[in-house]
Amino acid sequence: MRRMDINCDLGESYEAFLTGRDEEILDYVTSINIACGYHAGDHSIMHQTVRNAIRKNVLIGAHPGYPDREGFGRRDMAFSPAEIYDMIVYQVGALQAYVHIEKGTVHHVKPHGALYNQSANNREKASAIVHAVYDLHPQLILYCLAGSQMAEIAKDKGLQVYEEVFSDRRYHSNGTLVSRQEPNALIQTEEEMLEHVKGILTANEVLSIESQKIKVAAHTLCIHGDGPHALDFAKKIAALRRQLHQQ
Repeated sequence: MRRMDINCDLGESYEAFLTGRDEEILDYVTSINIACGYHAGDHSIMHQTVRNAIRKNVLIGAHPGYPDREGFGRRDMAFSPAEIYDMIVYQVGALQAYVHIEKGTVHHVKPHGALYNQSANNREKASAIVHAVYDLHPQLILYCLAGSQMAEIAKDKGLQVYEEVFSDRRYHSNGTLVSRQEPNALIQTEEEMLEHVKGILTANEVLSIESQKIKVAAHTLCIHGDGPHALDFAKKIAALRRQLHQQ
């Protein structure tokens, strides 16, 4: 079994609003995606999260999203490709500055929420993100939905890509995520999550809500840091991965 990166979305608190158990989760993941101030996060949270990640030797990624704090970046929004390009450069640039002064390295970029989903198979939006990441630094890795058009566009551009699957989300048979507007979008129980993740780690497949097994050859597995079970899921996934590698 190949070793898979385990990533988590962190740094999503801001001002007096605190969410997640970020510092504890760092002990169980190999990379993180830090909110860059648009959908969540702020300057102080970004800086502290960078420091904590470097201290715990966890790979750092930027997590740019739509300017939508009220909707946590999960509402579809209408922006032109040029606007998307600029918002990616702006947000990733902010994180790069904090990483630079802490003498670290930005490892990757992963779009957030509605921006991630809307751009996965929209060539114009995907191309805007790919070109922004490439222009920021061609060595940055792009995290994106496994099997998406964005993954292919990024590879054609010459970017390294980590195709991503989710530990806590359900899938349709076409490989897309079930919308968060649907009641069955999220995996809530530890038992179902472990069965789901074991299928990914051992067979590169997930069971869709249409009861079909679909292939998801991916490089990184995501845990949503704002989920109610994020820390418990991170611990269980880390233990499962160790167990499978010892077999």
